[in-house]
Order: sequence, then C-alpha cells, then structure tokens
Amino acid sequence: MPANRARRSTDTTPPQTGADEKATLRGFLDYLRDALADKVAGVPEPQVRSAGVPSGTNLLGLLKHLTFVERFYFLGEDTGDWRATMRPSAEDTIGGVLADYRRTVERANQVIEACPDLALPAPRPPRPGPAPSMRWVLVHLIEETGRHAGHADILREQIDGSTGR
Repeated sequence: MPANRARRSTDTTPPQTGADEKATLRGFLDYLRDALADKVAGVPEPQVRSAGVPSGTNLLGLLKHLTFVERFYFLGEDTGDWRATMRPSAEDTIGGVLADYRRTVERANQVIEACPDLALPAPRPPRPGPAPSMRWVLVHLIEETGRHAGHADILREQIDGSTGR
C-alpha cells in the first residue's frame, strides 16, 4: 500500500446542464474524459506505464487505448489490433499521449456537434452491416470511458494513494 495514502484530489460532480440530449450526453462524456486525463497527468515514469494488475493494464495504456476508441467511433479510423492499443511503446511519453488524446477528443467533439440528429449513423470504418447511431456511440463511449476511468482510479491509488477525481 502506498505511503502517501491520505492524498486526495478534488471530486466534482458530473455536469447538470439541463440542456438538450446531445449536450447532456457530451457533458457526461467530457466529464469522464477529463477524469481519465487527470488520473494520468502528473504520474512519473515508469509508474505511469507500470502494470498494476496481472493483465498488464497501466495508466498510459488506458489513455492510449481510449484515444483509439475515440478515433474508431467518432472519426471512422480503423484499428487493426485492439490489444496493441493498450500497450504504450517505449517512444510514447505522458505529454505526447495526453496531447494526442486531447486532440482526438477535440476532433471527436467537432463530429458530435456537426451531427444534426443523434439517430443518424456515426462515422465508422467500412464494416458489414449498418453503422450505429450517434446516440448509441455516445452512450457506448460514456460506458467505455467510465469503465476505464474506474480502472485508472484503482491504478492511481496503487501508485501514490491519490483517490477521487
């Protein structure tokens, strides 16, 4: 157990927008995106890429993976090997992966904002069958990002005792 167990970051609550469906869904997704990025920021090497569980899951890998997930679902970019997206390379840096994630989120948000109706299909690489709706993609990304943000909470607590958002 980390020696600095008492360290706690500030928790915040998800957005209470009272806005339309798209703004509400995007607000929750942005909240979770920020929570994950905050968990990675400030963690030194090599801890940011050290596996905290037997599967090899690590903070930098989670952020890199979610970058690929965002690109796949919102930007229509194909991903050949999903397992590889969880493994940062030796060349990956914290600053570089964070910047790539933030750029990808910015581009994804432009795609979301440009969608006039959440029932319309989201961009995606060529695949058999119909593309999921933008609504489905937003809900799925909230689930995916939230699940990995929870993993990041545990990994960060193991590293330095930090809890909360």
